[in-house]
Amino acid sequence: MNNKDLVLKAMGELFGGRDPSAVDRWVSPTYKQHSAMADDGPEALRELISSLPAEFRYEGVRAIADGDLVALHGLYYGFGPDPLVAFDMYRVENGRLAEHWDALVPLVEETVSGRSQTDGPTQVSDLEATEANRELVAEYAEKVLKGADYSVSTHYTSAETYHQHNPEAGDGLDGFGIAAAAWAEQGKSVLYTTIHKVIAEGDFVLVLAEGEFGVPVAYYDLFRLSNGKIVEHWDVIQPIPAEPLHDNGMF
Repeated sequence: MNNKDLVLKAMGELFGGRDPSAVDRWVSPTYKQHSAMADDGPEALRELISSLPAEFRYEGVRAIADGDLVALHGLYYGFGPDPLVAFDMYRVENGRLAEHWDALVPLVEETVSGRSQTDGPTQVSDLEATEANRELVAEYAEKVLKGADYSVSTHYTSAETYHQHNPEAGDGLDGFGIAAAAWAEQGKSVLYTTIHKVIAEGDFVLVLAEGEFGVPVAYYDLFRLSNGKIVEHWDVIQPIPAEPLHDNGMF
């Protein structure tokens, strides 16, 4: 079983089956938690699974694997009154889930682009382009996201096709520009300070970054590439809690 299959099976038993005993089968005794929603260690995860309501369910949409890291994009129903769009990332060690990061935001029914926060292509392709895509997005993250040099955006992003899934932004580079100007007027300027991880498989590349969006936040940006250009974008922007449940941080 490869790491992606392992994580998907573990998620199916833990959150699909709401089975606390799955912690013994799939979770490392030294499980390290970075989620703002759960405490550290396997027993805290067991308590979380045990407390899930009967109507709880997880709907997986995408999965990408990069070495010992597996990132999932999906929807949680039943954590609260609204469905939550989530990125989860697991580190696998010796066939067990050893570490977990995530970020979640409420599902928005009406978006500017008309696209949902999770629709679009789901299957990984172009595996031979993994490293080239990783390099391009890593450079884009440093120069455009962190460096805020939007003059070079078209070096990395297609000027013809750019499908946007951020609920407040329209398609295309102009759509993001309009949204960014509106956010700035609301005191939520987009600021990336640290790029923590760049995870790639085929045509999908996920960036985990730290920054500010009116308040300190974790940015999860998933990009799909075609012919050496970014053509699609999904994201989650979650505030960093002032009083976390553990001392591990979100990164």
